[in-house]
Amino acid sequence: MSGREGGKKKPLKAPKKEGKDLDEDDMAFKAKQKEQQKALEAAKANASKKGPLVGGGIKKSGKK
Repeated sequence: MSGREGGKKKPLKAPKKEGKDLDEDDMAFKAKQKEQQKALEAAKANASKKGPLVGGGIKKSGKK
């Protein structure tokens, strides 16, 4: 039993993934996703400019 055998062994490296051939549908889907991401980023930027939507503070019930 040598000193090198103990401890955790390194996992084997996974083979690199080959680039997939994308057809027109995949390209259109990716373009649509990018557009949605851009729209989401723009919406986040607009939302951060404004303050909170409601400034209600403590809400009171109608009961007395």
